Amino acid sequence: MTRWLITGAGGMLGHDLAELLRADATQEITALNRAGLDISDPQQVRDAVLGHDVVVNAAAWTDVDGSETQEAAATAINGGAVQGLADACRQTGAILIHLSTDYVFDGQATSPYREDAPTKPVNAYGRSKLAGEQAVLATLPETGYVVRTSWLYGANGRNFVQTMLDLASKRETLSVVNDQHGQPTWTKALAAQIAELAASARQRQAPAGVYHGTAGGQTTWFELAVQAFRHAGLDPARLTPVSSNEFVRPAARPAYSVLGHDRWRQAGLAAQPGWDIQLKAAFEAEVFRKVNP
Repeated sequence: MTRWLITGAGGMLGHDLAELLRADATQEITALNRAGLDISDPQQVRDAVLGHDVVVNAAAWTDVDGSETQEAAATAINGGAVQGLADACRQTGAILIHLSTDYVFDGQATSPYREDAPTKPVNAYGRSKLAGEQAVLATLPETGYVVRTSWLYGANGRNFVQTMLDLASKRETLSVVNDQHGQPTWTKALAAQIAELAASARQRQAPAGVYHGTAGGQTTWFELAVQAFRHAGLDPARLTPVSSNEFVRPAARPAYSVLGHDRWRQAGLAAQPGWDIQLKAAFEAEVFRKVNP
C-alpha cells in the first residue's frame, strides 16, 4: 500500500493522477485542491504531509503574465511554499515529486534541453518556478524529484487545444503562432509516468533529481492547432501561421521549449509517446468538448 498526497488536485494533472491511482486498490489517495490545502500555510502543509509515502505537488501560481507585476506573490507560492513542502517531507521521510516547467530555460537552444542544462528564466514566472526546484533539490537530495513539463492539455482545465476548438465555433479564421517550438503533453500520459516514477523511487531504483515529463517529438502551436482541427473534423485551412511578434504579451515566452528525456532511460523507465500519438489518443478518449464544423 502506497499512501499518496496530491496537492493541486483540482487541476488537469492532479485530477488525472488521482483518477489513475484510485483505479488501483493498492493505492491510498488524499487529493486536495486549493480549498482543501493552502500550501503557503506551513502548519496545514505539515498536517497534510503526515502519514503519506509520496507527495505530488501539482499546486502552483500559474498566471504567467500576472507574475510580471506580482513576482513576490508568485514566488511565495512557487518557491516559498514548495520549500515548506520539502521541509515537511524531510521530517516525515516522504518522497516529494514536484511539478516544474520548461520556463526555467531561456528558449535559445537548438536541440532538446538536457535535464542538467543550465537554467536561465526569461520571465518572473520562470524565476519563481526555479526557486521551487532549487528548494526541492537542496532539501531532499535523496528523495526529491523535479518533473518539468510543458504545453499541457487535458479534460479538466483550460488548455490551448480546447481554446482553439472553442474559437473555431465563433470565428471563421484563426491566426496561430508558428515560431515557438514545444512538446504538447496529455496530462493522462504524464500522470502515468509520474506513477511509474514514484513506484521506482519507492523501490530506491530511480535516482532523485530532475526529470523531463513531456511528450516525444516537437511541434509548433500552429501545427498543434492544425492536427487538432483535423482530429475534430474541422478544416485546417481556416488557420493562418503568424509570428509571435503579432501576439505581444507582458511575459516573454521561450521560443524553444523542447526537453530531452535521458534521465528516464537512465532510471530504467520509459519516456512518453510522441505528441502526435498522445493527441490522437486524447481525441479518441473524447477529452475535448465537441464543436460544430
